[in-house]
Amino acid sequence: MTSYSPLFDPAKDGPVFTGDVARARERARETLAEKGRANIHQPDAMIQAAYGLAHVLAGLLNALDEEARR
Repeated sequence: MTSYSPLFDPAKDGPVFTGDVARARERARETLAEKGRANIHQPDAMIQAAYGLAHVLAGLLNALDEEARR
């Protein structure tokens, strides 16, 4: 069995943004624009981009789930 660290673990990485859908969407767009400029030839930059995008996607999904429950 191979040991690894997951890209994003909500239990360890803290709470995910749970604001309203409009703010979550804005954060997703901002993060996508920021991480889209990362250098694909730098592994650390790609890890940081993947982590940031996973985190903001989780926040967007949480906001959408909260909105659907209303």
